[in-house]
Amino acid sequence: MFKNYLKTALRNLRKNKLYSIINIFGLTVGLAACLLIGVYIHHELSYDKFNANAGRIVRATMEYSNAGTVNKTATTGTKVGPHFKRTFPLVKEYARTFISHNVVKGGDKIFDEPRILYADEPFFKIFSFHIIEGDAATALDAPDKIVITQSMAKKYFGDEDPVGKTLTSGGKDLRVSAVCEDVPQNSQIKFDFATQFYNLGNGVKNETWWTANWITYFLLSDEKSIASFHQQVSEYMKTPAIRKDARMEGNDYLTYHFEPLTKVHLYSSLAGFEPNGSITYIYMFSVIALLILIIACANYTNLATAQSAGRSGEIGIRKVIGATKRQIFVQFMSESSIITFIAAALALLSSIFLIPYFNAITGRQFNAGNLLQPLPIVTLVIFSLLVSFFAGLYPALVLSGTQVIGVLKKGFSFTGGNNFLRKVLIVAQFGISVFLIIYTVIILQQMHYLQTKNLGYDKDHVVVLPIGGNMLQDFQSIKNALALVPGVTAVTASYETPEHVQWGDGITAIDERGEHNISLNAMPVDLDFTKTMKMQLLAGRDFQQSDFAMMDTNNNDANYHLPYIINETLARTIGWTPEQAIGKIISKGVTGPVIGVIKDFNFSSLHEPIGPLLIFLGRGFSRTFMLRLAGNDMKATLGRLEAVWKQRIPGRPFTYHFLDDDYNNLYLAEQRSSLLLGVAATLAIVLACLGLFGLAAFTTVQRTKEIGIRRVLGADISSITFLIAKNFLQLIGIAILIAIPLAWWAGNKWLQDFAFRIPVQLYIFIVTAFVTAFIALCTVGYHSVKVALSNPVKSLKSE
Repeated sequence: MFKNYLKTALRNLRKNKLYSIINIFGLTVGLAACLLIGVYIHHELSYDKFNANAGRIVRATMEYSNAGTVNKTATTGTKVGPHFKRTFPLVKEYARTFISHNVVKGGDKIFDEPRILYADEPFFKIFSFHIIEGDAATALDAPDKIVITQSMAKKYFGDEDPVGKTLTSGGKDLRVSAVCEDVPQNSQIKFDFATQFYNLGNGVKNETWWTANWITYFLLSDEKSIASFHQQVSEYMKTPAIRKDARMEGNDYLTYHFEPLTKVHLYSSLAGFEPNGSITYIYMFSVIALLILIIACANYTNLATAQSAGRSGEIGIRKVIGATKRQIFVQFMSESSIITFIAAALALLSSIFLIPYFNAITGRQFNAGNLLQPLPIVTLVIFSLLVSFFAGLYPALVLSGTQVIGVLKKGFSFTGGNNFLRKVLIVAQFGISVFLIIYTVIILQQMHYLQTKNLGYDKDHVVVLPIGGNMLQDFQSIKNALALVPGVTAVTASYETPEHVQWGDGITAIDERGEHNISLNAMPVDLDFTKTMKMQLLAGRDFQQSDFAMMDTNNNDANYHLPYIINETLARTIGWTPEQAIGKIISKGVTGPVIGVIKDFNFSSLHEPIGPLLIFLGRGFSRTFMLRLAGNDMKATLGRLEAVWKQRIPGRPFTYHFLDDDYNNLYLAEQRSSLLLGVAATLAIVLACLGLFGLAAFTTVQRTKEIGIRRVLGADISSITFLIAKNFLQLIGIAILIAIPLAWWAGNKWLQDFAFRIPVQLYIFIVTAFVTAFIALCTVGYHSVKVALSNPVKSLKSE
């Protein structure tokens, strides 16, 4: 019996090649989308779960209020870890962490390494980064030890055993104490080297609540103690002794929250070592995959029920010779299963082929091995079974339930209920397509806005070079040498680049109304900062060489002052106009005059509004040079810069990046989602039109005789085309009317996450509706015109 089902199914596939290709292609695309997106979702949901103690590890985040302004950050001061371990029995271990770049030298090999982890000794006891050589318990128990990954061991030592050998970093010799496996992709903490936290310098040896630059993790006694620990810390930070120690006065406060390690990546709003993902995007990608699969299933159901008229004779004969309803049902479900599993096999092969392109969209590094794991394969099989069942269920029920007398007398009619179902499915297909198109266009327009918005500074043609080691001791001569390179128009330096200023601080502003305490962001910079960044001064002047005279370190810094430049938001917050601000006194621990007010610029993501900003002359804090290039011959200019760099700083490799790359990195999640949505919208409209193409082909074949009669009676091609297309276009019109308000709501909801955003334009909906209707008309019109142009005499004779 099964052999007969199989033979019949394959014969039907060969007989109806067009419909078979449409069904198999659609289901292949749908299953491949589900498979690839499923691998991505599983990867995102698995973040940090490889740690054996994952349920007991929490990340501390800091919340504080200063002058009524509440600030939240993922970083903490140096005191939180050791002090809480001494105070709370729930804390078993802590690790303060920081990832930075530095020059690493091993033998004759020297590289500027971007992922050097500085961590407290218990780090490898808390986290499960697998040590393959050495002892995790003693890997970081001395300041002269360093742990390296397998990749770095190969890079610096080849096939030699690296344990016990020496690497030099930051001018200090470090002994390789252990080798660990390369860090998994699904880890927040990605490093190539790990050394002791205190190797950051003397500044981290003092315990302080402030100077919050470090990410602190705690290992608690058990998973259920997180809420209790949070409550204990919250009450503890309110005690008078701690408030005094943290210099909290009045309504100001300092407290800490604790995020479970496995929740940080998708649920935290505070970025750590890498940009966080978003559970919202996980839901979005899941829905996208299912919507594409629904469209493909709708194609199958539509075409299968439409073809039922052509199989009335077969069904009638089977019933006459004794076939039961169950046997006919099984036969058509078998056909559905064969088509689906052919599609599943093609989907797996397609997914493997498409992995490099999928990696480009998601920013991950998946390979064929990720798809060939038991979980994806079992999931694909389950999805295939579900799809074959639900896609084939309705056609099988319809075909198996027909009455034999009715079929033999007048053939199988596909009007009524199944005609209504096809209409619903067409509306669903095109409704999904229109929704995805509009939603994608809104996201793409917002992304274009992010790229082209006037930020208040010019991010183009700015090269960022690192400052490290002993470079600050020879700072001015290096800066002068870089400035003299042909093609370089301006040079400055700063602690951070201006697209994402994270230095949190507070000031006291003094005027005739008294003192104003304000929490803000701050930027230590060098001379020529506003010139290099092409920022606009609203009042006052830029920093100049004579300002260094204010920074008098004699007499125990009694006469030490700092000049300040503020942004217009800070001036407005205090209650000053730009002109009134000039000459006013500000204290940031060090008093000094306001010498300039600059026009507001976006110094954080456009998700956030522009806040108050203080810029001060702080050459000693500089971590990056920023060079503005002329832009007419970038390659030649970079070559000349490299030559000067190697001459002036021979012990440090020439590494650079562009400021606009830093800016673009702020919106990686949005860029990736817009790419994925663009692909999804394209697939959705292609699959919907493909299904419509097949359905229109079948409809025109069924109406060939009618069209021939109309042609003989004088109907022209346009009227025949409109006759056939009318019903389809009505359904597509209904789909558009349903999809537009849903897309408007979803697009506006997504935009609410941005402080700076585009308005949703009416023309997007009009153009999308017109283009969708036009594509559908072309799809249906192809068959209509083809039949209308055929010889009506021939069609009437054959019919």
